Amino acid sequence: MSAGGARRAFLRQAAALGGATFLAGCAPGSDPAVTAIAGEDGPRRGGRLRLGIVDGDQTGNLDAHKPAGMGSIIRGFALYSKLWEWSADMTPALALAEETEVSADATTWTLRLRPGLEFHHGKTISADDLLFSILRLSDPALNSPYTALVGAIDRSRIYKLDERTVRLHTKDGRGFVLLPDTWVNFGGIVPTDYHPVTNPVGAGPYRLKEFLPGRRSLFVRFDNYFKSGKPYADELEIIDFKDQTARLAALQNGQIDMANAVAPEQSPLITRDPRLSLLVSETYGWQSFDMNLSKPPFDDVRVREAFRLIADREELVKRALNGQGRVANDLYAPQDPNYNRDIPQRPHDVERARALLRTAGHEALSVELVTDTVGNNAALVFAEQARRAGVTVNLRKVDAATFTGPQRKLWQISTGSSLGRSWLATAFSVDSDQAVANKTQFRDARFNELFDQAVQLPDVEARQPLVHEAQRIQHERGGLLIWGFANTLDALSTRVGGAEAEHSHFPTWRFEKLWLKA
Repeated sequence: MSAGGARRAFLRQAAALGGATFLAGCAPGSDPAVTAIAGEDGPRRGGRLRLGIVDGDQTGNLDAHKPAGMGSIIRGFALYSKLWEWSADMTPALALAEETEVSADATTWTLRLRPGLEFHHGKTISADDLLFSILRLSDPALNSPYTALVGAIDRSRIYKLDERTVRLHTKDGRGFVLLPDTWVNFGGIVPTDYHPVTNPVGAGPYRLKEFLPGRRSLFVRFDNYFKSGKPYADELEIIDFKDQTARLAALQNGQIDMANAVAPEQSPLITRDPRLSLLVSETYGWQSFDMNLSKPPFDDVRVREAFRLIADREELVKRALNGQGRVANDLYAPQDPNYNRDIPQRPHDVERARALLRTAGHEALSVELVTDTVGNNAALVFAEQARRAGVTVNLRKVDAATFTGPQRKLWQISTGSSLGRSWLATAFSVDSDQAVANKTQFRDARFNELFDQAVQLPDVEARQPLVHEAQRIQHERGGLLIWGFANTLDALSTRVGGAEAEHSHFPTWRFEKLWLKA
């Protein structure tokens, strides 16, 4: 490709991913002893910012590439920085990367680091560290559950071009336009002397001071963070709680300053407390009932259609989400520029559902719906709705470990949810032939053909007809009953500044921009 052609390809990719072509150079933060005030209300430096999370897992860790549970993922947002980070609109935006370029056929990626980057222990970040990080995340010996997200990378063909630039190739000459979307969450760049226990060093806004698994972790400000002047707090403390009730009590009592992803039913308690505020982010994270096509009766497309017609989506949003969400149409990623808006909204039609079940020979149908604590309210509401259509839904509630374990692919139907990512990234994880979390066991030759073609096209407009046809297939014969999009609810003390509602799920994880009011 010519230099001009390469530049145009890069610009197209940057636009498609919501990133920028270049970021400003890195400059050290200000003296931490100085209180910086921008305007009357801050932001201000100093103090200890305290986030309460529901985890309490004694086996939690600090591994950048193999986090154990949600608590470990959240701690990773404090400790590690990546080539890309989620924008407020849930698209990958450049972070440690100054520039990323994808070839026209998406078979090679060229990654260039910003100049002057530094790790917590003072080492300059170089291409050697980028190479090490790529190889560690993709190493089969690490056995990370996230290795598959970068499984398209050919580990034997990753090359250092200069001290800040790496070029990698994909396997078998097959394009993979999804690299930023799949790598963004678990792609922390770490030094070549990294060890998750003895040397948990990254380039995030805070460096580690103390870690007590299942209890708390304490971090101190990293003054040479790549975002000039940030973070603001002297210290960040992440405190583990066993349940939502205990965490809310701690927030009300002033023992923590923030609680991420609070339960919808707690929102009235938060809004009535003058010491607290509720941050509502309208995300594209979806809630579903996942029908297993390998298990009767859901191997019959008529039964799947009947269940989708049974769902009263308005009632599910009102009761299961306490009104904190929006109705969905059995399709994910409505924010994607290629979302097919010509597909009509599926109605709530009990009589049509009954007729389909009769035709399929299931007039007296009984199924078992498996759920965890998160999906339990939706499961209860749907069981009531199914009963109105003459269907018995027996609920089985399991613990979190069982719910995310290998048994999930054996259940008839189960509750589900996912982050609101792009269409390609979601299909890659959920229901394409490459998906590792395909609970519905959806296997459709035409759908897979369309996905495989789309993932090799960096050009958004060229992908559109492929994605539109694939979404029609999902809507007509897929296994996902996606009934709603849930708001992300974060509770904060009124003394916290810098938190803003987003279309992402991470307003309270943006530790570098949060500060404490005087």
